[in-house]
Amino acid sequence: MVAVASIFRRKAYDVLRDWKDRSNGSTAMLIEGSRRVGKSTLAKSFGDREYSVCVVIDFSKASPRLKDLFDDLEDIDALLRGLQLHTKRIFKERDTLIVFDEVQRFPRARESIKALVQDGRYDYIETGSLISIKKNVENILIPSEEESFILHPMDFEEFLWANGNETFGLLEGVFRDRKGLDDSIHSVMMKRYMEYIAVGGMPQAVEAFVNGKSYQEIDRVKRNIIKLYMDDFRKIDSSGMIGRYYSNIPSELSRETMRYRTTNIDESVGPNREKELFAELEDSKTVIVNRHVNDPRVGMSMTLDPDFFKMYLEDTGLFVTLCFMDKDISDNIIYEHLVSGKLPANLGYVFENAVAQALVAAGYKTFYHTFPKEDNRHYYEIDFIIPSGKKIIPIEVKSSKIRPHKSMDKFIEKHGRDIDVPIIISTKNIGEVDSIMNIPIYMTGFLNRK
Repeated sequence: MVAVASIFRRKAYDVLRDWKDRSNGSTAMLIEGSRRVGKSTLAKSFGDREYSVCVVIDFSKASPRLKDLFDDLEDIDALLRGLQLHTKRIFKERDTLIVFDEVQRFPRARESIKALVQDGRYDYIETGSLISIKKNVENILIPSEEESFILHPMDFEEFLWANGNETFGLLEGVFRDRKGLDDSIHSVMMKRYMEYIAVGGMPQAVEAFVNGKSYQEIDRVKRNIIKLYMDDFRKIDSSGMIGRYYSNIPSELSRETMRYRTTNIDESVGPNREKELFAELEDSKTVIVNRHVNDPRVGMSMTLDPDFFKMYLEDTGLFVTLCFMDKDISDNIIYEHLVSGKLPANLGYVFENAVAQALVAAGYKTFYHTFPKEDNRHYYEIDFIIPSGKKIIPIEVKSSKIRPHKSMDKFIEKHGRDIDVPIIISTKNIGEVDSIMNIPIYMTGFLNRK
């Protein structure tokens, strides 16, 4: 019997439902995202539930005969008849969804969206990985009738949903009131969150966890995903540098430097080629780029320093696996220590990655800020800064003790009038510490609901 992948509840489903109701066929929807993040499953489950007919055209497997249907876009009737014959389905006008899966493998199909949407009989969703790589679209006209969004790995609430816990949303009231949870509830939530950090939000890894697989088996799933990424990187960069940049992210963060330094990998790469490689890595949607902002006020995008940035993995579960890639398979004991909080390695950069992932999932771009200490040789650093109306929220991430927070203190002293509320994200219960709000790390996703 062939195993059937689980279909997990995803918040992005509501994005698609809103698009369907609002667009009424006037645009197509492009779902971008990294490999194995669940794009195809989301599109098909949406089509099966919301339409009488849903067909998926997988361009990673499409035959030459199928691709030939797209040669003449002036004859849309012939194209649609051909798709019905190919899928063995009769399309129903205004009640059929056609999914172009892995559309980056056949850019001509993406170009056809303009004519298909103007035809107006059916709805269209496209899915794609590494879709903005220039060589995939350089010879086609990108349709203006195309909307898009990025599907990220499952966030903590979606992870809990997958495990049968539907009550996490009730904690939003606790977050709004800034009142501490009962210690026993907080302890349980931290344990669940540490499980989430260990497993991550890639649907295959979550499915393995839900099905009771060992952490060793889950680690194997994550390593297979990382291998897929490495294979993709090699296809777009035969030198292997993109893969090395990706693999080096944990070590760069653990050095606690002000920025990602490529010179630790290969000094022979010129600055122009280096920028191209990083652009391709960012386009892959497998990483989060946290950019340095020189003036930490609203409108931060205007004062970015292009040469200063940090990188995180889009999925913290993959980040944890990448940290232990020096062994063939990470032992269960490593994960057990991680979940119990007893892993001897500094968890600071693991928590930073988790916070970056949560902020991006909540719709924020990530920025950080450094400023010189009194000796003008060392620097204070604020891990993340997000906008809040006309002000900002500085965020410092702590993996254990809340105090000291010298960087935050100095930042408040310098930029107090521009700050809405300073926040420390940690393992501690919600509450106020020295006029600074402490938020447990599992509540990070609530920041866009304040």
